[in-house]
Amino acid sequence: MPTSRGSSNIIDLQNYRQEHQPRLVRIAPELDGMEMLYSNDTSKDRMFSLKILFWGLYDNGQVSGLVPWLKELVACTSLSDPLHGHWQGYNDPGIDRVYREAPLHKQAELQAAAEYFRYEGTPSNDIVQELPDTLGTHAVLTHNGFRTFLLTEVISWRLLANGQTQGMLVDESRMQMTPVLPGDPCLYPADSIPEFRYFFQHRIANKIKQHDPDTLSAMYTLID
Repeated sequence: MPTSRGSSNIIDLQNYRQEHQPRLVRIAPELDGMEMLYSNDTSKDRMFSLKILFWGLYDNGQVSGLVPWLKELVACTSLSDPLHGHWQGYNDPGIDRVYREAPLHKQAELQAAAEYFRYEGTPSNDIVQELPDTLGTHAVLTHNGFRTFLLTEVISWRLLANGQTQGMLVDESRMQMTPVLPGDPCLYPADSIPEFRYFFQHRIANKIKQHDPDTLSAMYTLID
């Protein structure tokens, strides 16, 4: 028999999934050029690479590379989008070697840091880390459906106690000194404004600035 609307047996599956998703508890920068390898369904015979920004430790013990991907910072291992990409592994271009697991030295670094810095009981919106963006990530802002748009540099990334991450942009009207560093009061989260659309690494951002037709065409396919 169908369960009545008022029954306590009804479970909101969307909320359940959100509550039971692994929570990011610690991040560490990738400074040795490691890459994420991915494929997509539009070019099944090709492999693509994207530089890893951070490594992240989750509360279930898993460690994954993290990359800015469309609207957020995502775990490489969770990438599973038929059009935009499927995670295939990690690549160390210095020795031309492909891995399926995060490097052991990054796992050890993150686990040791998580043991040292404990944030149990910290309010969910408190900032537990803020690290600089080392890949030249840019945010795309538009208020008119991409008839015009602005590319602006991401200065840093915050990790909140609830596991969420935020790419931080400069509010030039509040800027009092340069260079702008992580933690500067003039920074604000990209996703706090309706004009924010996507994150792009600097190689793609530069092609957009140069009005590369193929890159612009690919960007416009992302428009809602």
